[in-house]
Amino acid sequence: MESKYRAKSILVHVILIIFSLIMLVPFAWMILTALKTNQESISVNPFYVLPHNGWHWENFATVWKSYNFIILYKNTLLLIFFRVVCACLTATMAGYAFGRLKFPGKNFMFTLVLVQMMIPSQIFIIPQYLMVSKMGMLNTTFGLVFPGLVTAFGTYLLKTGYEGLPKDLEEAAGIDGCNIGQKFLRIMMPLTQSSMVALGIFTAVFAFKDLMWPMIVCTNAETTTLSAGLAKMQGQYGSEYPTMMAAATLAILPMVIIYVIFQKQFVEGIATSGGKL
Repeated sequence: MESKYRAKSILVHVILIIFSLIMLVPFAWMILTALKTNQESISVNPFYVLPHNGWHWENFATVWKSYNFIILYKNTLLLIFFRVVCACLTATMAGYAFGRLKFPGKNFMFTLVLVQMMIPSQIFIIPQYLMVSKMGMLNTTFGLVFPGLVTAFGTYLLKTGYEGLPKDLEEAAGIDGCNIGQKFLRIMMPLTQSSMVALGIFTAVFAFKDLMWPMIVCTNAETTTLSAGLAKMQGQYGSEYPTMMAAATLAILPMVIIYVIFQKQFVEGIATSGGKL
């Protein structure tokens, strides 16, 4: 029985390792392509994996000099930071209101939140652009952050988190003389930390991957983000794939560093919320 269990465990681990390696193939291909010449990168030979004419590290230097990655890093990190702060701040207050309070029109307003989740976000681009344009905030950090000031998904996630907390906590706080604000800030909000971490993770990933909005609202090279900057490297009639892959490798560094620093919170947040990326 023990040998059968061990064989099954080994088989499961082998399968997991194989799929993990398969998931790493695109990243390995990206880095290897960044170290090739353009002729090597467009070769159709399936066994032409490693560079045959030396490792061309100068592709990274060329990209770094041609595109101001310091500005792109700064704009992207500012976008992620402000969207995460705004999303967590507004979602936790709205989630508490919908999950714990009673007020007229509560169900109708939460229905509007759910409807917003069902509608493709591209539908809101034109009205959002007009609003940012009327405010004179094109090519600014505020223009980049604007669609993420509130989040329907975050409101739903935090509402679910608040509904899962026992009512005895608020009743005990009320007996001790706490008002609504004190119940929210001192009792309820700290208990939804895992949901807020999960929301922050989702928001950061979505902000990093956002392409359409930065390309529309920030046409200036000094205010654009990494995703939009990479998209502009694609040529109409031809592309330098090694330099594009070198730029993509440099572009993923912020998210890799953020993941390494907050790895524990990342895993706990995803596991606790039951969500997936």
